[in-house]
Amino acid sequence: MEINYKNIKVIGFDADDTLWVNETYFRDAELAFAKLLSKYETANKIDQELFRMEMDNLELYGYGIKAFTLSMVESALELSNYNISTKTIESILNIGKNMLSKPVELLDGVEEVLKTLSKKYRLILATKGDLLDQERKLEKSGLTDFFHHIEVLSDKKEANYSKLLNHLDINPSEFLMIGNSLKSDVLPLVNIKANAIHVPFHTTWAHEQVSEEETNGKMYKTITSLKEVLNLVK
Repeated sequence: MEINYKNIKVIGFDADDTLWVNETYFRDAELAFAKLLSKYETANKIDQELFRMEMDNLELYGYGIKAFTLSMVESALELSNYNISTKTIESILNIGKNMLSKPVELLDGVEEVLKTLSKKYRLILATKGDLLDQERKLEKSGLTDFFHHIEVLSDKKEANYSKLLNHLDINPSEFLMIGNSLKSDVLPLVNIKANAIHVPFHTTWAHEQVSEEETNGKMYKTITSLKEVLNLVK
């Protein structure tokens, strides 16, 4: 069944791994962390324990690099049976600091798409993570002027999006969300009768992965490049 976007008034964009590179830096950080802890456990075990710690801390710390760094420190303490050196703790903190200082690398076609769509639609940025870090990346990106509204959400579930649409004073059928995560940028929107376009990134955090069963029967488009949006939304 063909999806019609003729009623769209507002288009929301995810930020990380939709507009710019992000998850790649987390994968690199996980490798660096595993190397630091290699005397205590295998790389696979370290990776598993770090992910478990992130999930345990999610409700308390939320998303983003700072939360990730705290989880690395806690994992290092546990994996080393609290024998980790202060120098190694410092190295872990530096992994987080290096992530925060990374340049913003825009993905292919981002500026062209935003420039074109902003002439006809109200564009918003709807992302989750650490507020300070997301503001920093947006400022570095040079994309701020394309967006009418910027929303840093604590999470991306149906309730969060419903609240956002109420704030924007639009019906779900008038809203289109574009992002790389089925779990965060697509399925919650479809579930509240809004529209969504999926633009996969080459790597996805385990927490954002969904099963085929969860996507069965859901109405959304998947495209391979953000520039394809211009063929769908005119």
